[in-house]
Amino acid sequence: MSAKQHIQNQLIEKSKELSATTEMTAVEIAYLLSFGFPQSFNKLFKSKTNVSPLQFRPTMN
Repeated sequence: MSAKQHIQNQLIEKSKELSATTEMTAVEIAYLLSFGFPQSFNKLFKSKTNVSPLQFRPTMN
């Protein structure tokens, strides 16, 4: 695993944690995790999890 992949995996895990434990929106999570554009976060999240951040949250309940 490259350093880039490792960092991306850590960001996705953190975003999953935030989705499960806060009421933050996907946009707020993206900015908190230092994504300049929420669309970049959404694209990465979907590529790693096969669902969008909005689709992921209901699975946590």
